[in-house]
Parts: sequence; C-alpha cells; structure tokens
Amino acid sequence: MDTIEVPPYFLCPISLQIMRDPVTVCTGISYDRESMEKWIYTYKNTSCPVTNQTLSDQELTPNHTLRRLIQAWCTANSSNGIERFPTPKPPVCLERVNQLLAVARLNDPKLSSLRELRDLAIASEMNRRRIGSAGAIPVMAHLILGQKDRGDESMATIEEALSIIHVLQVLEDTVKSIVASDNGAFIDSLSWVLLNGSYRSRLYSVSILKTVLKLVEPTIITSLKPELFRAMVRVMNNQVSSQATKCVLQILMEVCSLGRNRVKACEEGAMPVIIQMLIESTERRERELLLGVLDLLCGCAEGRAELLRHGAGVAVVSKKIFRVSTTATERAVKILWSLCKYSATHGVLMEMLNIGAVSKLCMVVQTDCSFKAKEKAKEALRMHAKTWKSSPCVPSHLLSAFSIH
Repeated sequence: MDTIEVPPYFLCPISLQIMRDPVTVCTGISYDRESMEKWIYTYKNTSCPVTNQTLSDQELTPNHTLRRLIQAWCTANSSNGIERFPTPKPPVCLERVNQLLAVARLNDPKLSSLRELRDLAIASEMNRRRIGSAGAIPVMAHLILGQKDRGDESMATIEEALSIIHVLQVLEDTVKSIVASDNGAFIDSLSWVLLNGSYRSRLYSVSILKTVLKLVEPTIITSLKPELFRAMVRVMNNQVSSQATKCVLQILMEVCSLGRNRVKACEEGAMPVIIQMLIESTERRERELLLGVLDLLCGCAEGRAELLRHGAGVAVVSKKIFRVSTTATERAVKILWSLCKYSATHGVLMEMLNIGAVSKLCMVVQTDCSFKAKEKAKEALRMHAKTWKSSPCVPSHLLSAFSIH
C-alpha cells in the first residue's frame, strides 16, 4: 500500500491526528473537539495552543466546512483503508438538560430520562459541563436520598443516579453545599447503597464516596457514623472488586487519622478482614494500602488489641518486611514499633521473638533500608533489648553498634 499523504489542515495542531470533529476557537484556529476539550477543561489551559493568545471566549464552534472536506477525503481514500468518520452529534442544549432534570425531580422519575442524561454525560466533556452547571449532581443526590427507603424497585433508579454523579466531575463547592444542606444525609445514603446495593451501584458509591470525603470539612470526617465503616468492611469482605477494595482502603487511609474513626473501624470488624486480605493479597499496591490502614488502626489501643487477638496478625505483618516494597517495609516496621511501645507485655514480646519479628527488625537496621524504617527498628530493639538480649535473633555486635542497651 502506498503511503497516504494527509493534508496538513486536516490534522489537529495539538495531537497531529486527523480531526474527527473540527471546532474553531475565538482565535480562528481549528482543532479536534476532543483534544481541545481536554486542553481547556482537563488540563485547565486558557490560551490557544498555536497562537498562545488568551481564549477570551471558550466556546467551541463547529467547523462544518472542514468536517465535510475531511469526510469527503476519507471517502475518496476508502480503497486505501481510510474509514469515513461519522457526523458527530452536537452538544446537548441546556433546554433539554433542564427537561431531563425536571423529570428526575419527580417522586417516580422515568428511567429512560435518567439513562438519556447518563448517555449524554458520557458522550462529551461539553455535555458534562452543561449538565453539571445545570445542577445535576444536587438533583441526583436528592433523588438517591428520596429513593433509598422505597424498596428493591427503586434500586435501578438509584443506580442510574449514581452513574450520572460518577460520570460528572464532582466539584468541591457542589459537595460542600450538598453535605451542608442535608446534614450528612448524602453520605448516609452512600453507606446504605454500599450495604444494600447492586454490584454496579456499590462500585459507583465507593468511588463517589472517596471523592466526597476528600472535599468535605474535617468536622464532617470526624462525625462519620459507624454504619459507614460497617459498609466499607462489608465491601472488602465480599470482595466486590479490586477497584472497590482499593477505594475503601484509600478512604480508610484518609479518615482513620481523625477523631475516633480508627476506633469505629475496629469496632465494625475491620482488623480481621484486613489481616485476612493481607494474607491472601498478591498485588503490591493493595498490600501497601492494607499495611497503611493497619498502621493507622494500631494507633489506638483497640486496634493493637485486635491485631494481637488474631492468630496470624503479628506474623503476617512481619512477613511483609522486605517482600513487598520500601513503603510496605516502613509501614510494617512501624506497626511492630507500635506494639513494642504501647502493648509490650511479656507474652507479646515472646511472640515477636518466636515468629521472627525481632529477627526482621535486626535485619532492617543492618541492611540498606529507608531512614524511617531503620529508626523505628532501632527504637523498638532498644526498648526491649533486656528481654531479647539472650536470644540468638539479636547478634551481640548489633547491641554495641547501635547502642542498644
């Protein structure tokens, strides 16, 4: 096949790919719509990529003439394997968005309207901006709140509403206004979905919840209800998906350092589930997150007690040292340090010795580990050198080299 020369004015100046949906900006330069929407809305650029002039008007005007030329060229070169691009759909008009949102405000909204709204949001960045600016997220949040007590028949409606929120960009101001106006009822609704929803709705909920909890005020985080932690533990225990599990672990990493949240997580059964997952997990990032959450939970007496109560708790933490990553090693050593500092009964110290945790701490201070891991390991060994000094796990030269006495 001969090399096909593409007319240069058919190429998008940003991506240098043939334009499928050419649009013109206020500086007179034409770009592909998808590339320009990413330039403006995703990467937050306010200038024209070619001229570097400020885009005083960010409206993207369809270039129908150029589109027809490109389509005609594709048709003329079809024998060379060039496919003709279909005529793109224009962005949704605000009037249609308002009509669909009016239906969503009804006590019994039509699923077809919600699905149309979702499909429009998926179609383009411009659609998402128009739907979001029309107030779709508060409407969907209110819809979920109103539907959750209506039984199984409302689950499809809730799932569609969640999918729309998931597709739209959740902004800080929107989240704060929703949570402030409903006194945390939206978060409670997401908890309810995590406990009772379908597979898809739980995936949407945990993803939305992660975004919401990053944007709300700390006072909201400190007042989270135990039901939310129960719901997150169930998502992990049921192994909804790897993505959902990581979202839950990231949420726990965000919230368990504030207030009594680590105690709430322990009371709702997080510790044994996380330990079991750490035993079974083979994925590096997931194991790092699991150890990060365990580290936070061991910051309270309840968490340390739960770890020690589990037959494999200390052993599995010790086993992850050197076997996952530098981050995982740091977190595992810090967990052992917490036990040495705050829960060091004779039984605990003997268990650490017998399962090889003390040996691992010695290896940490003698190998090329991170500074944080070394310092925590040294401190743990210093604290209980008298108990462990007669064991062959602690080399005599190590006691003098690191002033452990």
